[in-house]
Amino acid sequence: MQRDAIAAARNAGCSSGRISQPPPPPFYSAATGIYSSIHPPVALPTDPSLTLVAHLFARLPLADPGAPTLVDAATASAVSRADLRRLVASLAAGLRRRHGVRKGSVVLLLLPNSVAFPVSFLAVLAAGAVATTMNPSSSPAEIAAQARATGACLVLASRDGAARLPPLAAPVVLVPEILDHSAAADDGDDDQRVFAAFRAMLDGGGGDGTETAVPVVGQDDAVAILYSSGTSGRSKGVVLTHRNLIAMTELFVRFEASQYHARGARENVYMAALPMSHVYGLSLFAVGLLSIGATVVVMRRFDAGDAVAAIGRYKVTHMPLVPPIMAAMVRAAAAGGVPPSQVASLVQVSCGAAPITAALIHEFLQAFPHVDFIQGYGMTESTAVGTRGFNTSKHKKYTSVGLLAPNMHAKIVHLESSSCLPPGFSGELWLHGPGIMKGYLSDDDDACTRKDGWLRTGDIAYFDLDGYLYIVGRLKDTIKYKGFQIAPGDLEEVLIHHPEILDVAVTSAEDEEAGEIPVAFVVRRSGSNLSCKQVMEYVAKQVAPYKRVRKVVFVEAIPKSPAGKVLRRLLRNSHDTAAAATSSCSISSKL
Repeated sequence: MQRDAIAAARNAGCSSGRISQPPPPPFYSAATGIYSSIHPPVALPTDPSLTLVAHLFARLPLADPGAPTLVDAATASAVSRADLRRLVASLAAGLRRRHGVRKGSVVLLLLPNSVAFPVSFLAVLAAGAVATTMNPSSSPAEIAAQARATGACLVLASRDGAARLPPLAAPVVLVPEILDHSAAADDGDDDQRVFAAFRAMLDGGGGDGTETAVPVVGQDDAVAILYSSGTSGRSKGVVLTHRNLIAMTELFVRFEASQYHARGARENVYMAALPMSHVYGLSLFAVGLLSIGATVVVMRRFDAGDAVAAIGRYKVTHMPLVPPIMAAMVRAAAAGGVPPSQVASLVQVSCGAAPITAALIHEFLQAFPHVDFIQGYGMTESTAVGTRGFNTSKHKKYTSVGLLAPNMHAKIVHLESSSCLPPGFSGELWLHGPGIMKGYLSDDDDACTRKDGWLRTGDIAYFDLDGYLYIVGRLKDTIKYKGFQIAPGDLEEVLIHHPEILDVAVTSAEDEEAGEIPVAFVVRRSGSNLSCKQVMEYVAKQVAPYKRVRKVVFVEAIPKSPAGKVLRRLLRNSHDTAAAATSSCSISSKL
């Protein structure tokens, strides 16, 4: 491997007992063990009273106010730059007047991708509140748990999402997928009734016309609570601030876009095929891209054929995606479903959120030879800020996740000695910079996750001599199924309550279609005849579809350390043997 060659080179040149060491590259300090970004620093706003929404709208171009900012891919219904400003302000006023939303209030967004998502998200922030998001396919139990943990005072949900809502103390307002500013946009009398509460808020909330006091919020106040599996395998609420998201806008989205403008790229049109409930999609489509005046074409749900048609119809130039979507595009091309003329406008595809194989990258480049492909790396805990690929005439390192973003620093830390490692050596990646979270909602694991401002990512990585980062493994237990994060502890918590299960551990297994799948190792109680199918059905009733257990292996005991910690690595290592055993079964990752 490349890192082995680099390490070997460091030990070459022995003469008379001396080892000649090449000087460290300029982006690495041998004295401190810190890697710095090759990119020049970006000046970030220093005004402590600045909010994300104020910053975004200050950045949003004033020219051409009728230019589309958000476009529904299926219907072409659009929200212009002027519409965005007006809708966010009026909905924020409605939230304050009708529901008493104020500084520190938490509003839960249970919404699918739609042009209404960014408007709703930004309006919550403009009202001074904190937004917490969920995948709309989440189970009633999951919704209840997050609403309770965050103290949500209001839920904004789609009509479909409302069907799986559990009884909640917080009121629920249904949000339409299309916004064209009038009840006439709804499909009939029933729609007008269903969305009446939202329409009333969208009109500013009524009242006597006197504006309610706008809360005083600043950069260091919380702006969002997004859920991540953290490093311990159990979901945690990540508290992000206005400062974090402002940094993300400048260091991730605007900086990357500037690279393509500098290369003479046409007006940017981005396809939103990633869920906005996740930090990757949220940071791009609901925040950052709006600040540069890009057009965001929103797919309500991904379908390769629909995506190809939308690329051609709207002249999409950029398509951020995850490996399963990338694989679907490759399959569509192989089946003849991607006419070159339909995707001629596509300039760049970026991939993140989950590991991707070199083989899939090669297949994509063969299918779409005119498209610039890059990878990136970020976490919920870093507000999606980390690294970003940048191809040049000199470097096209497709398997790397790229260079450190401006203003970001990193360490590669030895797993046993905790010493800092130079280029070419693998260790745990630590990150430091303005995107790093405020902390976890309940502070569990915060002390061990963050040390003196450094975020321990739980990922094993190394830098090469050009400053490009490669992710080669993972310490933490997170399962990445089709780009979605699954915390094993969450599934174990569900399974251990089954009356016929004595003990259980969940880990991951590699899967060609999904990247990774959840595998449950189950110890049955004495006399139990519990089947694999029954185990999977039990879980499926209580979690979102993407969290379902895809394979069950019955075992005599769960391997644990003397302290009682599950040794998941032993389970993963034994999976190949278990796969051949008659005591295991699985379901397709395509479900």
